[in-house]
Amino acid sequence: MKKVMTAIPIALCLLCSCSNGRRTEQLRTVLTVEPVSVGTEEMKVFSGVVQEARTISLGFKTPGQIDSIGVKEGDYVQAGQLLARLDDSDYKLGVEAAQIQYDQLRNEVARMKTLYENKNISGNDYEKAVAGLQQLQVQLQVNRNKLDYTRLYAPADGYVQSVNFEESEMVDAGTPLIALLDMSQMEVSIDLPAALYNRRDDFVGFFCRSTVTGSENIPLALIGITPKADGTQLYKMRLLLSRKDTRLSSGMNVEVLVHIAGKGAGSVYTLPLHAIFHENADSYVWVLGADSVVYKTPVLVEGVDAAGNAVITSGLAGGESVVKAGVDALHEGEKVRVLTPSEENVGGIL
Repeated sequence: MKKVMTAIPIALCLLCSCSNGRRTEQLRTVLTVEPVSVGTEEMKVFSGVVQEARTISLGFKTPGQIDSIGVKEGDYVQAGQLLARLDDSDYKLGVEAAQIQYDQLRNEVARMKTLYENKNISGNDYEKAVAGLQQLQVQLQVNRNKLDYTRLYAPADGYVQSVNFEESEMVDAGTPLIALLDMSQMEVSIDLPAALYNRRDDFVGFFCRSTVTGSENIPLALIGITPKADGTQLYKMRLLLSRKDTRLSSGMNVEVLVHIAGKGAGSVYTLPLHAIFHENADSYVWVLGADSVVYKTPVLVEGVDAAGNAVITSGLAGGESVVKAGVDALHEGEKVRVLTPSEENVGGIL
């Protein structure tokens, strides 16, 4: 009986020894998240006014009496459309006279060419005749051009802003007859304060919106900024509507959004609030190393964004795997097991 009682403790010790030999290390399971870069881009909003790309003053290239005007104020015209014409009677006579002289001398030069080839006239006489014919040809073309100048055409699509003369009135060459608003391109102008003018190289995007376009942002392209301030120390900036929008017309007020890249853009990140833990008034996160070991990393938390995430301005480089669940139970250098969507966390719900 004593032999049986002695064997029981020995068997229990052997069982415990075998059990200890098969024991495996228990790893904590964690969830990780990567920091989301938000940069430091700023956005400034200004009041702007939509304007036509240019106002063109149109006049005839030759003087004369206005024969007809085919448009009135407010009319929309297309490029190449006839706007007005002068009385061209005298110009037609000038073309006819020059044409008669040219034809007569051309026939004479043709006869002189035959004489010159037969050596009946000198080369000097023949060359003078050819030069005279060329001069008459130029004069004929000048008269034809003047006849063409008696018609005034629209150089671009737009609206007639004003008509300054009436039919039968006399006008000189270059006198503004019609003011045309070129609507082929539309611009928006705003005034910049000196502080933003000095940051003009950081401008990265421009948009505008109005009550007629709702929340839609219409892209703008920078044309230029006047390098001289006005009396109120403001600098004029001109922006071009990147695409034509019939909802916006000249004189309409719009809001202009100017996006400005801040210094150190891309160094600000967001993380879920529960990924942050505190020790002695300092903030830390657990960063997962390549060997599945977590390391405590100090971070600077500037606040919370609109989505409820912590805004991190220092301590992260981007691309790290940060533990977002169970941070209070971890220890420096502890090896962990990362839960993936294909395991217990199906669909990434946890």
